Amino acid sequence: MNIKKIKVSDTEIALVNSDEVCISDGQTALDFMMSVNYETGCHSIVINKAAVVEEFFVLSTGVAGEILQKFINYHFRLAIIGDFSGYISKPLKDFIYESNKGKDIFFVSSEQDAIEKLGRV
Repeated sequence: MNIKKIKVSDTEIALVNSDEVCISDGQTALDFMMSVNYETGCHSIVINKAAVVEEFFVLSTGVAGEILQKFINYHFRLAIIGDFSGYISKPLKDFIYESNKGKDIFFVSSEQDAIEKLGRV
């Protein structure tokens, strides 16, 4: 796991890149958040899609809800970078659409998009 810290306006953002799954359930999400916060002091995190367990993208498993609830409860903001066009699930597409309209959880296609979303206060 590689972590880089940047500052956009008044927001510090941790850019995390990992070839391995870092987040697979609520507990690993919490461990991940605390590790990133300890190393960077950031509450805004950008992570690549490969670092999130694939079951996250099957909403019926409940994994996404369990993981994202940890981020919300602990006041962390998250942007996941990846190609989400391959998913055919309408509920997932709706979930991504609605998340992207909010202020805390984003699904984006590039690091620049993630930084722009998290850089807004």
